[in-house]
Formats: sequence, C-alpha cells, structure tokens
Amino acid sequence: MRPSARLAVAACCVGLACSLGLAGCGSASEPSPPSGVDELVIPSPSLDPADFVADIDNAWLPLAPGSEWHYTATSAGELETITVTVLDETREIQGVTATVVQEVVRDRSGEVLDTTVDWFAQDADGNVWHLGEDGVWEAGVDGAEAGLAMPARPRVGDGYRTGYLAGEVEDRAEVVDLDGSASVPYGDLTGLVEIENSTPLEPGVLERKVYARDVGLVRDVTVDGGDELVELVTYVEP
Repeated sequence: MRPSARLAVAACCVGLACSLGLAGCGSASEPSPPSGVDELVIPSPSLDPADFVADIDNAWLPLAPGSEWHYTATSAGELETITVTVLDETREIQGVTATVVQEVVRDRSGEVLDTTVDWFAQDADGNVWHLGEDGVWEAGVDGAEAGLAMPARPRVGDGYRTGYLAGEVEDRAEVVDLDGSASVPYGDLTGLVEIENSTPLEPGVLERKVYARDVGLVRDVTVDGGDELVELVTYVEP
C-alpha cells in the first residue's frame, strides 16, 4: 500500500425517508458494517442532485477550490512528498456536480511517481461523499456506488463505506476518537477526529487517519500491516 493522503459503509433509514432520496434501506452491494450515520444509505446506488450543494465546507474535510495540502510520506525508509489540490473544475456524476481533487506523489528528486484524481460532493446536511477516482471507479458505472468521505458530525462508533465496487473498492471506515492529538510538521494539534480505515481486499492492514477542524487530513499512519506514515507540512487556503 503506497502512502497516500487521499481524502479519499451501510445504514437503514430511520423514521423519515432517506435524506438522499433513496428507495428502501440498503443497496444491491454486499452489506456494510453497522453504521451510526443516521438516515443515510451507504454506499448509495443512486444520488439525487437536489440533495447536494455547490460548496464543500465540512469542518473536517473543507474542499474549497484553490486549497492545497503538502505532505511528507515515508515507507520502508523511502521519502516521498504528496501534494493534494482542489482544482477549479467540476465533473457531473449521476447528475451531481462533483468537486475535483488531484493528488500528486513525487520522489526525493521531485520526479512525479503517481497522479490521481478523485471526485467529492457535499449533501445539504454537510456530509461529504466520495463519488469515485478517475480511471478506477465512478459512482453509477459498472455497479460502483458512492460512499461517505466524512460525516457532517462524526461520532465515535460511526461505521461506513467510503465507496464500493466489488473486488476493487471495498474500503471501510470507523470513527474511533473525537479528541485526538498529533504533532506533525504543520504544528501541534488537539481536538482531532481519528478514523480507522480497512478493506477486506488487504486483510491485516489498518490505517488511522487524523483530521483537524478547518484543515482536513493532518496525519495518516498504517498501524497494522505496514509502516507508512503521511504527515501534513503546509496547508494553503484559497
């Protein structure tokens, strides 16, 4: 698993109809772990554009065009840098206008090793959804389903999928702490949200991603099954 700063899930509706206008209480995909994220069907086989807003201003995952995060990434003694940029462009996915986020990985010399592009959108309640990754999966195509990138109000114990495409994208996330702390090159931070990520496609591997309010991802460490570490160096607001 390459170190990644990627910004790159199932609950039944509670009481009211699902907030994203979905029929029923599930999807055609494999069932997801239990979720505490109320009134959402995750992953979602379909999206209602009317339920989404133009800007992504989630406190834990703000994705305003022009924002840029710079990270260092280490694994097996190798040092890389990662730049994540919110591009000033959009993409229509299942009728939803998605924000485009680019991630560029470079080696010590500055040579580009990898470039990825992901798509995100925020619903009216403030939840940020992951709609796909260019060249890998796209919600609504070949059975792929949108997942949750960040709840509007994370709670310890919330579990959800961050996207779904059988055999390709089966990532799961669980909120484990709302008052974490971390010392990274960007600074000494407290009051952080910590989320553990795993996938049955890589059994035994467990990542912990740490997010700061009004900043986003500040640390990503593989706690089991590897030694990858990603830390925030600088954050540039638009």
